[in-house]
Amino acid sequence: MELELSGEIVWWRGPSPYHYVPVPAEQSAALRAVASQVTYGWGVVPVLATIGGTAWETSLFPRDGRYLVPVKVAVRRAEGLELGDTVTVRLVLGPAR
Repeated sequence: MELELSGEIVWWRGPSPYHYVPVPAEQSAALRAVASQVTYGWGVVPVLATIGGTAWETSLFPRDGRYLVPVKVAVRRAEGLELGDTVTVRLVLGPAR
């Protein structure tokens, strides 16, 4: 399954402070429908994520009925991104091959 979404980069202080792009509700519902086929526990979903020319392996985290795409510091630096920027994220679900 492949998805493309747009969202704002947000900060969540949680136990591990990190920047995320929330997956819109409709696309989160589509992810939930297939998550059991690719999850490796705790509801996290492995993906290959791409913003601009930068791709990285990560896992989507379920949060408040939606999913969050973690955006690493290296990705933000490579793409010149800041908190509050709106980005387009391409996701390919499943473990790295």
